[in-house]
Amino acid sequence: MNSLKQLFGGNVRQFGMVFALVALIIFFQISTSLKGGGAFWSDGSVLSPSNFQNLVNGYAYVLVLAIGMVMVIIMGHIDLSVGSVAAFVGICVALAMQNWGIPWWAGILLGLAVGALAGAWQGFWVAYVGIPAFITTLAGMMIFRGLNQVLGKQNTIPVPEDFTFIGNGYLPDGMANAPFNLPTIALGLIAVGFLVYSTFRRRSRNTRSGTLNAPMWADMTRVIIMAVVVLAVSYLFATGRPGTSFPVAGLIVVALVIIYQFVTSKTVAGRAIYAVGGNRQAARLSGINDKKVDFFVMMNMSMLAAVAGMMFVARSQGSGPLDGTSWELDAIAAVFIGGAAVSGGVGTVMGSIIGALVMAVLNNGLQLMSAPTSTTYVVKGLVLLIAVAFDVWSKKQGKPSLIGAMQRAVAGNAAAKPAGEAANGALVPNVEATTPGLSNPAAEADKTN
Repeated sequence: MNSLKQLFGGNVRQFGMVFALVALIIFFQISTSLKGGGAFWSDGSVLSPSNFQNLVNGYAYVLVLAIGMVMVIIMGHIDLSVGSVAAFVGICVALAMQNWGIPWWAGILLGLAVGALAGAWQGFWVAYVGIPAFITTLAGMMIFRGLNQVLGKQNTIPVPEDFTFIGNGYLPDGMANAPFNLPTIALGLIAVGFLVYSTFRRRSRNTRSGTLNAPMWADMTRVIIMAVVVLAVSYLFATGRPGTSFPVAGLIVVALVIIYQFVTSKTVAGRAIYAVGGNRQAARLSGINDKKVDFFVMMNMSMLAAVAGMMFVARSQGSGPLDGTSWELDAIAAVFIGGAAVSGGVGTVMGSIIGALVMAVLNNGLQLMSAPTSTTYVVKGLVLLIAVAFDVWSKKQGKPSLIGAMQRAVAGNAAAKPAGEAANGALVPNVEATTPGLSNPAAEADKTN
């Protein structure tokens, strides 16, 4: 047991949601294989290049929405308007490219601008008028859904072929007649190299600061396991049908995850979000301008909804009146499955991505099993309820929280920023030094869970 604790960073259960994701993939791989009358494993449909590519392309919008939604929920808010904002942005971009003839890149910039304006509208009411985000975004859901239908006149508006690249495109072939896509393999090797580099960099930093490192065998075993998984997935994407590889939508998601993981865990602005979400009054006393944080988070969510909407329109090759329906429910469910707390102050970007992947694999697997839509809704609802209920039960029993353990593992030991750095325009003193209970997200998850 001690060896397992060392291998998994001090708590065997900290990667529980990752294990659940892997278990789902294995279950559906076996089930689809047996359903088709094939072998026990090899004839399954889940672990095929085309299915993985469809999974990323088809559910990329949920992953993007989960990145923004976790920040909203950390703040103690809920955004119900993301699906309608995505649909509104989609119809604006489609009409602009059709009627005005603007190029695809200008359409993307226009979509981001429209998303920012929608977010600023909602952020103003939440941050400066004081209307709860639930009410503000409920109104926004109706307003932007209505605007989508007014502008589109209940019609589907096609988009140019160049624009569809962000939703249907793939990395280009690196070499003619190669047995696999070289850029995709190169991307996997870069990811493995980064894993090795970050592991040794962390050990070196711990040594310099006098922090005890995990045994070398534990770090190396963990790196080898992750490297094998990354290379296997890269090979799977690289060996699809000719002309396909790792999707461009996946690249967008990866880039956003890297950016927002850094922002939320390593910057003063990110620490301000956790501080306000954990204890708003204490954050105010520490000098954080909570209104600016509220405004930023709401505007950021709408901009990410704009990105998700454009990716979906690009994949669908047109913007329709039903785009974005119930997207907010999938995003919220993904965040809570990934470990966010209803009361705010707790949650991570990586946890939300894992939660979104769980939802995506559930949807995809049930579709491959030809399950009716009603069954899909029931299963997704039960998964959400059981994931949160099990974590609450663990806390009541005095056991380590599964979700909290995962968050501690993901958040890591983020160092406190120096006093006097600006967070969202406010001069922020050292929050940890001046106010009890406002430490880094990893420490807060440890105390809470």
